[in-house]
Amino acid sequence: MEIILLEKIANLGALGDRVKVKPGYARNFLIPQGKATAATAANLARFEARRAELERVAAEALAKASARATQLAELIVTLSVKTGSEGRLFGSVGAADIANAVSAAGIELSKHEVRLSTGPIRQIGEYDVDLHLHSEVKTQIRVNIIAEA
Repeated sequence: MEIILLEKIANLGALGDRVKVKPGYARNFLIPQGKATAATAANLARFEARRAELERVAAEALAKASARATQLAELIVTLSVKTGSEGRLFGSVGAADIANAVSAAGIELSKHEVRLSTGPIRQIGEYDVDLHLHSEVKTQIRVNIIAEA
């Protein structure tokens, strides 16, 4: 199925690109999420009329993500959790916990922007956590996991 991308999508294309994808990916994900539209003559004309607006929105989103990245670069998040013997946690610290702690610190962050490459954190210690704020903006924060007093 051929579609027109309405925003930049990693490993697929940039705004305005006409690409071929599997029909299920287009129907079930890209089109309902507003990330693409079917590549018909009417949709192509509608896209060309809105191209400047879509490019402006994309540039604003990139600028916001870059601003958040500079704020997050100097942030150190400390989470106090219940632990057992040998520094093992009761449960784990996941992406939602980290996102909530960063949001409580005053910088908006959602859990889908947090990337824990090795899965949830299950030990006390210091960790570097990757954040993907935009398809072009990636940063890291330091997360300290300490035992609850």
